[in-house]
Amino acid sequence: MNHYPANVRAFFDPATFTFTYLVYDQVGGRAAIIDPVLDYDVKSGRTSTHNAQQVVEAVQALKLTVDWILETHAHADHVSGAAWLQSQIGGKIAIGKGIDQVQKIFKPVFDLESDFATDGRQFDHLFEKNEEWGIGQLTAKALFVPGHTPADMAYLIGDALFVGDTIFMPDVGTARCDFPGGDAGTLYDSVQQLYALPGDTRVFVCHDYLPVDRAEYQWETTVAAQKQHNVHIRMDTSRENFIALRQTRDKTLAMPALILPSIQINIRAGHLPPADENGKRFLKIPLNVL
Repeated sequence: MNHYPANVRAFFDPATFTFTYLVYDQVGGRAAIIDPVLDYDVKSGRTSTHNAQQVVEAVQALKLTVDWILETHAHADHVSGAAWLQSQIGGKIAIGKGIDQVQKIFKPVFDLESDFATDGRQFDHLFEKNEEWGIGQLTAKALFVPGHTPADMAYLIGDALFVGDTIFMPDVGTARCDFPGGDAGTLYDSVQQLYALPGDTRVFVCHDYLPVDRAEYQWETTVAAQKQHNVHIRMDTSRENFIALRQTRDKTLAMPALILPSIQINIRAGHLPPADENGKRFLKIPLNVL
């Protein structure tokens, strides 16, 4: 595979600890946006576009054509800005083919409308495992990395690997696996796939949760650094030990603050629910379910 170097700009949302990435081949060239954020105020139920607007301004300043808006998975901790960004600067909204499993899980949880499709058709493209495509001069490959959810994808674009929630910075570790369809053993296998890539592959994480002994948020590391220093899963970590560690830790974690609005919107490719008869849109809060 051609590893033409990718240009990467990161945009950090401190409210959700999320990094959105703009990756492109050259100024005036072609681009993809990865894991965009739509601002959501949980107290008022209002959405806004401060974070996404920053991406739009960068695209315009660099004179880029956006070909893709890529989701690594249906996030449970932030609302996707994909649909709004598409309305502003275009691009196909894409996710892994396994999103249908997530939609099937959550349609009854949220009692979604009867005609809500659970085959991923809300997205413009569903990536197959190891599917390859191009973004201008950059080659790209979709890697199937389930475990955090049953549908996670990582995207290898040029020399840059966007891992979503599979792994975080080495001093933070790995993603939780206790969401519906998640599995710690499956995540271990997915990480081994990433660790098989060249050690100098640049790794870009979707979140950073600042450890007490680190002063600044970080978003870029390497495969080699992960293999040597990840606090949950180094190259010498056994599958059995990782599963035990991950399951024990997951039992201590609270649900993400935005899981209820996020899932309902994100399985729709970032589109808000359809308006009711009175012209207003509503999200549902299932009681005693999650």
